[in-house]
Amino acid sequence: MSQKFSMTPIAHIHSDFAEKFGVPRQSGLVEELEADIVFEPAYQNPDALRGLEDFSHIWLIWVFDRAIRDTWSPTVRPPRLGGNTRMGVFATRSPFRPNPIALSCVKLAGIRQTAEGPVLRVRGADLVNGTPILDIKPYVPYADSHPRAAGGFAGPDGGPILEVRVPEELLSRVPLDKREALLGVLSHDPRPPYQQDPDRVYGLDFAGLNIRFSVQDQVLTVRALQPLPK
Repeated sequence: MSQKFSMTPIAHIHSDFAEKFGVPRQSGLVEELEADIVFEPAYQNPDALRGLEDFSHIWLIWVFDRAIRDTWSPTVRPPRLGGNTRMGVFATRSPFRPNPIALSCVKLAGIRQTAEGPVLRVRGADLVNGTPILDIKPYVPYADSHPRAAGGFAGPDGGPILEVRVPEELLSRVPLDKREALLGVLSHDPRPPYQQDPDRVYGLDFAGLNIRFSVQDQVLTVRALQPLPK
């Protein structure tokens, strides 16, 4: 039986990523990343969050709103495999899916009350600024944690970590409360795995800054850093 469902975002995220490039490939890889979950007017009732403060982590169910397509493919090329090997879409977390729904586990860093209702502070989110959120659920360790689970082609960890070098003069331009998050993002190699040209300079927009960098021999070097136009 064919069915269709209509869903309305309950909130949007306010993060430091203006675009997809540079966003960690999974949630939790860079816990220093902080973001706010801001609820839509219809869902700003504090009673809806009663008891959530007792959980350390939460699940975000959200929409790949920048990857919506009219068609879908049964296979995709996961970046983890270098973008050259096709796998079944349901064996991946690719944004190009029949229904563009995503799932992220983030740390709940706090809940504060504002004039516009409650705002959740989270850490480790892998969402672009403005991403619509469909639902929030508590992370329950006894049911959600499976330490012995097989990771398939994704492997047991988040991949190799790069050494990051930033000249002190450039690092001083990054707000103090954003530096560890930026270094964490860069250390996880924002480049597509199939792009390994040591002479290429990449641009990453983060926290109102454009960061230009190159990578050679597992060392990422920041070459330039400028404020983004307002």
